[in-house]
Parts: sequence; C-alpha cells; structure tokens
Amino acid sequence: MPDDIPGSARRETELERADRNFVELLQELRVVQTGVQILFAFLLTLAFQARFPALDPFQRGTYVTTLMLAVIAAALFTAPAAVHRALFRRGAKREIVSVSSRLAGIGLTVLSLALTSAVLLVVDVVYGTPAGTAAAALTLLVCTGLWWLLPTLMGRRATGEGAKGGGAAGYEDGAPPPAGGPGG
Repeated sequence: MPDDIPGSARRETELERADRNFVELLQELRVVQTGVQILFAFLLTLAFQARFPALDPFQRGTYVTTLMLAVIAAALFTAPAAVHRALFRRGAKREIVSVSSRLAGIGLTVLSLALTSAVLLVVDVVYGTPAGTAAAALTLLVCTGLWWLLPTLMGRRATGEGAKGGGAAGYEDGAPPPAGGPGG
C-alpha cells in the first residue's frame, strides 16, 4: 500500500508525513553512510601500503577516481543533515525532505560508481585489466539492478502503473534514480 499518497490509510497531516519521510530517509542514510565510511577508510590506507608504488598509471588513476567518488558519495549522504541544520525551524520541512531525497538518490549513483571503480582496481591488481573490467561491469550491473530496476518495478507493481514512466519508487518529486537510471 503506498504510504506517501494523500488519502492513504495513514491519518497524518502533510507536516507529519514530511517528518516521517525525513526520519525514514535519515535511517536509510545511516545504513549507507557506514558502507561509504568503510570504503573510504580502506581507500585511504591503500596509498600507504608497500605495494602501492608498483601500481601502473591506469591503476593509480583508478585509485584516485575511486577515492574521489567515495568522498563525493560521503558528502552527498551527509548533506541532508547539513541542509536540515541550516533550515531547522524555518518551516521548510517539505523542501528539506525533497532536496534530501534527491541528494540521497544522486549519492547512490555516485556510490555505485565508487564501488564499481573499487572492484575494478582490486581485480585489476589481482587478475589483470580484462578480469577487472568484467568484474566492474558486473558490479555496476548488480547495483543498477538492485538500486534502480528493482525499486522501479516494485513501484510500478504497487501503483499499478505498468507501462507508465517515472522515477524509481521511493524517490519523491522526480528525484534521479541511482545507478544508471535516467539522469544518473
């Protein structure tokens, strides 16, 4: 049952719905943020490993790209807290939820690229570039399937839209879906 559609079984005001949506979004971000922090910490330690100087230019470029993608993902996932703090008690909850949802969607897209790049780097170092490229493609495919295609299909089934277009389920106000979806 769609719970964010006015007139649904939930009896809540628009402000109560915005509050609930923001709390739910923050819970989602807490889960994702932990993974981003672990990835970032792992990447920070790599440059100080004895084998790091032996990386070829492609691997070094992949490392720096992965590191930057992880930083951008972390910034996108923490931005909703900063937006909320800046606009706290200004009557902007609905806008905070909308912008935060967009930031989270973009963050998932960037995170999928960071994970893909990290897999490319590790598998390239261990097995070579062809295997790294194949593993990276599979990683991107899995992220796209789980983070964009699955919610999109579930959203269509739940709303009965079938062939109608639109963003992924759970992304309010047309926020961009993650991992290769439109605008991602």
